[in-house]
Amino acid sequence: MTVEQNVLQQSAAQKHQQTFLNQLREITGINDAQILQQALKDSNGNLELAVAFLTAKNAKTPQQEETTYYQTSLPGNDRYISVGSQADTNVIDLTGDDKDDLQRAIALSLAESNRAFRETGITDEEQAISRVLEASIAENKACLKRTPTEVWRDSRNPYDRKRQDKAPVGLKNVGNTCWFSAVIQSLFNLLEFRRLVLNYKPPSNAQDLPRNQKEHRNLPFMRELRYLFALLVGTKRKYVDPSRAVEILKDAFKSNDSQQQDVSEFTHKLLDWLEDAFQMKAEEETDEEKPKNPMVELFYGRFLAVGVLEGKKFENTEMFGQYPLQVNGFKDLHECLEAAMIEGEIESLHSENSGKSGQEHWFTKLPPVLTFELSRFEFNQALGRPEKIHNKLEFPQVLYLDRYMHRNREITRIKREEIKRLKDYLTVLQQRLERYLSYGSGPKRFPLVDVLQYALEFASSKPVCTSPVEDIDASSPPSGSTPQTLPSTTEQQGAPSSELPSTSPASVAAISSRSVIHKPFTQSRIPPDLPMHPAPRHITEEELSVLESCLHRWRTEIENDTRDLQESISRIHRTIELMYSDKSMIQVPYRLHAVLVHEGQANAGHYWAYIFDHRENRWMKYNDIAVTKSSWEELVRDSFGGYRNASAYCLMYINDKAQFLIKEELNKETGQALVGIETLPPDLRDFVEEDNQRFEKELEEWDAQLAQKALQEKLLASQKLRESESSVTTAQAGEPEYLEQPSRSDFSKHLKEETIRIITKASHEHEDKSPETVLQSAIKLEYSRLVKLSQEDTPPETDYRLHHVVVYFIQNQAPKKIIEKTLLEQFGDRNLSFDERCHNIMKVAQAKLEMIKPEEVNLEEYEEWHKDYRRFRETTMYLIIGLENFQKESYIDSLLFLICAYQNNKELLSKGPNRGHDEELISHYRRECLLKLNEQAAELFESGEDREVNNGLIIMNEFIVPFLPLLLVDEMEEKDILAVEDMRNRWCSYLGQEMESNLQEKLTDFLPKLLDCSTEIKGFHEPPELPSYSTHELCERFARIMLSLSRTPADGR
Repeated sequence: MTVEQNVLQQSAAQKHQQTFLNQLREITGINDAQILQQALKDSNGNLELAVAFLTAKNAKTPQQEETTYYQTSLPGNDRYISVGSQADTNVIDLTGDDKDDLQRAIALSLAESNRAFRETGITDEEQAISRVLEASIAENKACLKRTPTEVWRDSRNPYDRKRQDKAPVGLKNVGNTCWFSAVIQSLFNLLEFRRLVLNYKPPSNAQDLPRNQKEHRNLPFMRELRYLFALLVGTKRKYVDPSRAVEILKDAFKSNDSQQQDVSEFTHKLLDWLEDAFQMKAEEETDEEKPKNPMVELFYGRFLAVGVLEGKKFENTEMFGQYPLQVNGFKDLHECLEAAMIEGEIESLHSENSGKSGQEHWFTKLPPVLTFELSRFEFNQALGRPEKIHNKLEFPQVLYLDRYMHRNREITRIKREEIKRLKDYLTVLQQRLERYLSYGSGPKRFPLVDVLQYALEFASSKPVCTSPVEDIDASSPPSGSTPQTLPSTTEQQGAPSSELPSTSPASVAAISSRSVIHKPFTQSRIPPDLPMHPAPRHITEEELSVLESCLHRWRTEIENDTRDLQESISRIHRTIELMYSDKSMIQVPYRLHAVLVHEGQANAGHYWAYIFDHRENRWMKYNDIAVTKSSWEELVRDSFGGYRNASAYCLMYINDKAQFLIKEELNKETGQALVGIETLPPDLRDFVEEDNQRFEKELEEWDAQLAQKALQEKLLASQKLRESESSVTTAQAGEPEYLEQPSRSDFSKHLKEETIRIITKASHEHEDKSPETVLQSAIKLEYSRLVKLSQEDTPPETDYRLHHVVVYFIQNQAPKKIIEKTLLEQFGDRNLSFDERCHNIMKVAQAKLEMIKPEEVNLEEYEEWHKDYRRFRETTMYLIIGLENFQKESYIDSLLFLICAYQNNKELLSKGPNRGHDEELISHYRRECLLKLNEQAAELFESGEDREVNNGLIIMNEFIVPFLPLLLVDEMEEKDILAVEDMRNRWCSYLGQEMESNLQEKLTDFLPKLLDCSTEIKGFHEPPELPSYSTHELCERFARIMLSLSRTPADGR
């Protein structure tokens, strides 16, 4: 049916009025259609006066159900419409004299906004996005000016930034641009969209002067977007920098002061620009009246609005892109869609018209890529700021949209009526069940089954002849003592236990003459024959028999009724769930492609995306530079919402039958799938190859620097060796440097005693043999001893790897030649020259060392093994000092040492499981340090005192924020991830609390750093300086601290 003539005549005015009402709704937060229309009427269409009228009212707007609306296309832009949905909203009017400042601010803002639009032709939406981008760029520049006191900085090692095989590429956060990363990655992983962008060619007249502002804006952006996509395809870097694309976005707008829009507005505008860019190309390539735009074909669909307006039926076909859905009041995506597709009262041009009106939306054409924009933010007028809705909202991996299609409208209407009937009946059953489960007429209610059971227990208790008070009063205490009078039952219940007199033995005897049948609920020190509950005073056997029979029968009846009700409710739920499961209603499947997640509150937060890898059939998590494997379970935990500050704000579904969206491009000759740089057009291939060459050069320069540094170290070591040989010292020339940390004589003394003992033993066994034979025997004895130590099952406080380097080598399967040379150096120690028994042995050992040829023992490999052992000892010392400080509750010092211990230990363990210490132990105390410091900082912030608040934020900015990425970098430790969530949630919780404006400002400034801290690569800058220590001290302190830990509860470790 077509729209009637008078409705057509009002179309233009209705669209203008609808825009006006939407602006009023957004500015004031008032959703009542009649109030907004009255303001429009009183102000004669003047927006400023309408806002002033609404904000100056002295009556609160009653709580009403917000009516849904749809916005038809605006003149000159027929691409976008906003589709609302039904939601319950508590509307609070802005009243009172204290709102004058707000009125003036709004009026000034509107005046400035209108003036700017008249002068520049740029909308508030564009200005708002500009400010977001400017803030991002400004913060990025600020981040480059790091203070010298920061412990962590971007890694200078290019190998940390090298892409692993064909792993997905991340996007660097260049200053609060996680939203950009989440949106771009979701679009990039649509292969058809990627192909469109990569193969885009600007119009042939692009070199001429731009014809309008759109071309001036879109063409440079498309160029940078192509470069960015090309790098995401073929770069050798782990992540790429999107700064140039963001700069283009920033330069595309003029700055002004108005309300900041959310990320959905950015996505909306991004697609708008892409559409404009492809429209220019389409118009150039075809002479058709309406050339096809690939962006419109990909992202835009149509629906038919059918309804009644002012008593007249109408049908309007509208175009839509992102489809907005309300979250508040709904439990799953289908409920949101149902509410959006079936709308109630339509806002009328004339508020006095009271005729029934309403409408339905039916999809006539669905786009291949269907994006749902979940509205999780609303303005709290009482607090004067936006708030995030954390309600849980479930959504499926496969969404069937048949029920919303125009061709299925008749069957859908029938099913909706059936569902409505079932839900009405379900409500009746649930109310009936509630009467059984919550029985009673007073404020306290109990399940009826339990009430009957309690009555049965009371009736079954043995009756007494007199009251408990009379029993006790009539009893006389022994030995003629004065009898004690107990207060009445009521008085006993209200009196403190300290005021109650003790019960005499006679009283106990009197009370014990009665007993109950049922067992007590808990064990007690009261004698078992003392009744635990009241009992009826007078009841005959016949009365008890009748009462028990009735109560048993009633209880059974109630149980059966309750069970029948629960089963009926379950059947109805199941029937509703399967209502659309027949074959005819599962013909339009849409598969979930991406979920964009927001963590935080309305005015601060962090964004990331879960994107389905269709080739590998798994979920991937794109969190700025970190791209990791994920799972549906993790996605659900982060996206459904309801129990933490993270939830989905955008869902991207793709037509499951439109395989071209995710189909890889094939080589026309071989039929094989094109991958990587092969998929790029020639100009982008050259661009990526040039960038890869620059990165390869960076790697080569880094290798050259390391080689130069290693050469300098060798020269320095050689110089020190010559100096030590020319002087009379007690050190042996080839002894590894870790044997003297810091005192060579101290460690040599430790090693010398053990070595002399072994040589003495070997000499006794071979008294008449040559020194060479004695040396061979001594080496065998020492090696056997060390092998035995390496195989011992020791407690945590004993680690023989710290006692001797060869134990470390044996446990890590070092080459035999490395171990032999190390033992020769032990017996060739010059310290042995002062002992007559060992002098000749030392000479033989030194001679054998000189005879070793370079090809027999790889010198670099030998030095690498000893370097690892030195790092193992340093790691041990970091761990010891960190744990000692933790026990002293010096958490800042502890954290610095534990972080060094963890990083060093991680590198060691990457070479073998016995190269380092227990990773879980270090991880536990590192995590506990951060949690303790976060707790301290939060308590300081809660104090409200400026000095303490600043100290708390210093702790967060200098110790918590820089180190949190270390807990998230691998995403393999669930406890670390939960700890980070706990810390973030603690600070996000303050957003909903009342506090002074200066605290609110500091919190708002700090929160983005906390929520966005996982997006930067950090490298260790200045490790804490280690004190001097000997092997004896090292082993002793390690044993002491580990022994103390074994006596401490593990706290879930």
